[in-house]
Formats: sequence, C-alpha cells, structure tokens
Amino acid sequence: MDHLSYKTLTVNKKTANKGWVIVDAGQGSLGRVASEVAKILKGKHKPSYTPFADCGDNVIIINADDTRFTGRKWDQKYYLTHTGYPGGQKRTSPRELKAKSSTLLVERAVRGMLPKNSLGRELFRNLHVFAGSEHPFAAQQPKELTLNI
Repeated sequence: MDHLSYKTLTVNKKTANKGWVIVDAGQGSLGRVASEVAKILKGKHKPSYTPFADCGDNVIIINADDTRFTGRKWDQKYYLTHTGYPGGQKRTSPRELKAKSSTLLVERAVRGMLPKNSLGRELFRNLHVFAGSEHPFAAQQPKELTLNI
C-alpha cells in the first residue's frame, strides 16, 4: 500500500479552480434559484469542496426583474430591519424592495443562505446580479447553467 495516495487534499485560494457561471433568475421561484446559487458560490458542487475555503465559482445572475414568488408572498412576506433606536423596526415587502431595485431582492435571498461569518462575506463578493440580460463579464467566458428546479 502506498501511504501517499491516502492524503486528504484541501483547497486554498491559490489552488482553487474557480470558474464563471451565468444563471437566469427567471428559471424558477426566488428561493429555489437562491439556494442553488448559494451551493455554487460555496463550491459544494465540486469534488474538491473544502468547507473553510473559498473554492466556489463566480456567479452572474441575469434577469433579476423576472424573479417569481409562489403564493401571495409579494404582499404577505416582509423583511425586517432595525435602525438601532427604540421603535426603529422597519418592515419592507418584496414588492417595495423590487420597486427600489430588483437586484436587492435576489442579493438578499442569496446572502441569507451563505454562512454568517467572514467566509460568507468573502463568498458574497463572487456574486454579480443584473436586472436585465446584459452584463459586463463577457471576457470571462461564463458557462450558461440551467437549474433543475
């Protein structure tokens, strides 16, 4: 038996094989698209997945205007924020958030599915969301990804 063949390999920033992926936000409901994008950002789809390293791909989400919710979530769901002052809690519905910027809606959904630590903040920098179908990352030659949702 060769004892060198049983070494566990871990990925770091230098050895990570990072690629670029395009995902269409109109393929399914927002939560299902966001969960698949979070897996890709974290790198769980790769055999060289390392939980404590940034080994995932860069993700471009296009058509954020076409996001969908199931049921009556456009009006019944709400996001809470707090200003830090007494009585400073604010509620925002997805309809109001989309009116402000449709990319915020997608970014918030994906950010909530990433780890809540420094690695999660680093992974979030690999996400690029655009309202329309055009993006400035054509030089990276991203691969189109169709989600099975």
